[in-house]
This record gives sequence, C-alpha cells and structure tokens, in this order.
Amino acid sequence: MIRRNSLPLALCCFASLALAGCDSGAETPAQESAASSGENDAPPPPQLPGQIVRAFAGTELPALQFSDPEGNTLDLGQLDQPVLVNLWATWCVPCVVEMPALDQLAAEMEGEVRVLTISQDNRGAEVVIPFFEQRDFRYLEQWLDPQNDLAVAFSDGGLLPVTVLFDAEGKELLRVAGGYEWDSEEAIAQVREALAEG
Repeated sequence: MIRRNSLPLALCCFASLALAGCDSGAETPAQESAASSGENDAPPPPQLPGQIVRAFAGTELPALQFSDPEGNTLDLGQLDQPVLVNLWATWCVPCVVEMPALDQLAAEMEGEVRVLTISQDNRGAEVVIPFFEQRDFRYLEQWLDPQNDLAVAFSDGGLLPVTVLFDAEGKELLRVAGGYEWDSEEAIAQVREALAEG
C-alpha cells in the first residue's frame, strides 16, 4: 500500500525503473544479440531520468551507523555538516552510470557538502572493494549497508539509486529517485540553492 505522501516518489521511482531500471546483471536478448554481432563494442549508457523532488523536505536523517570496507564507522546522527547521501548497488545500471558524475560533484562542492555513497549490496565489501578499485573515484566515500536499512527508510520498493540532500541539522532538502547528472551546472546550482534556502 502506498502512503499518500510517498506517491510522488513512487511515481518517480516507477519512471526511473521503466526508463533506466536497475538489473541484476543479466543481459537482455537485445543486449546479447548486440554483443554477439559486434555491432557496438560498448553500448551507450542508459539515460538518467531522475528528477529532483522536494515533497519530503524536513524529513529527519535517520540516526543509523555504517562501516566502510576498512571497518571505520559512520554515525549519521552525529553529522554536523550538509551531506548528499547516495544509495546505490554494484548491480544497478543507473547507479553505476551516475557514479562518475557524483565524484565530479563531490570535487566541485568539496567543503560545501559531503557526498556519502552507501552501498546496498548484500555482499558488502566483497563486491564494493573491487568496484572502487576498478575506477578512479577520488572524492567518493565508500560506506556499506548490507542490511539495506537506508533503502527501507528512503526507497519505496527498494528501487535504486536514491540520493537525498540533508542540511547541517539533518533535515532533508531534496531527493532524486533514479539516476541523475550530478555534475551538470543545473544539478550543482540546485544543490547550492537548496543549501542556501535550508
């Protein structure tokens, strides 16, 4: 049953799933055909249709604890700075596509907002460590949520990615369900505007 105040997010999640849905790693027949025919060495990345919504502004950042692959802990309830929390998984295509853009956003807004990528992979560090080792992310923090506590709190139906901006007091300012071009001028301006208004 969808809660009344979750309808905008549910619709956004449905659109995200329909246009660039996460998958479990299995190729579709069309992908297999293209791969076997050699038509495209690298298929184009899926579009990132996520939309910024403010319907949940004021929602509290949950006081949950997470660890990184080295065993360091993060207590969300103790943060005293603006944070952009990104829920993602290695098996989620739009999650993977938007990660370089999140890294660029983190570089552009260093000192203004802390970007936390919190993996919802059940296998935790086992899959997250190699994922990061294969990429040159310089600004993204690796945090693990194999129990999916944040997905339960912020993602209707478990759809990923979900990215939520919180102010220094832990109040939600905006969120995006689905992939988003976080390194675009528009996205950076929206984040700065939300932080200034918050």
